[in-house]
Amino acid sequence: MSEKINVRWGWLKGMYMYTIFVAGGFGLGAIFCPSLLQTAFKMPTQDPVVFGIVGSVYLAFALVSILGLRSPLKFSPILLVQLCYKIVWFIGILLPIVVAGKLPKNAISFIVIFATFIIGDLIAIPFSYIFSKHSD
Repeated sequence: MSEKINVRWGWLKGMYMYTIFVAGGFGLGAIFCPSLLQTAFKMPTQDPVVFGIVGSVYLAFALVSILGLRSPLKFSPILLVQLCYKIVWFIGILLPIVVAGKLPKNAISFIVIFATFIIGDLIAIPFSYIFSKHSD
């Protein structure tokens, strides 16, 4: 790979840390104390199986982000997956709810959190590295 790759190391590691604490915290809460988490976020009661899946996925993002602290470039696609699903959520889930005028109050905290992840990931992700051809 001969091209110059622009990596914002501080942002990259910062997004891994943010993922560890925010996604990891939510994941642990969803798995081990779902009623407390639902109360804290003023969420309606959730299907425990689906809520557990969501918690497990968030916890997995956090665990892989721990590896990202050690090898930031190697694990940067995890941030890309995170960016993609949050954008899909904004367009496919949130937008229709807003257009229908049925935005629940508890959605505001998720909108803010997801927006901070999207902005941070857009700054941190080394797109030139992810989309370049590697011989590794």
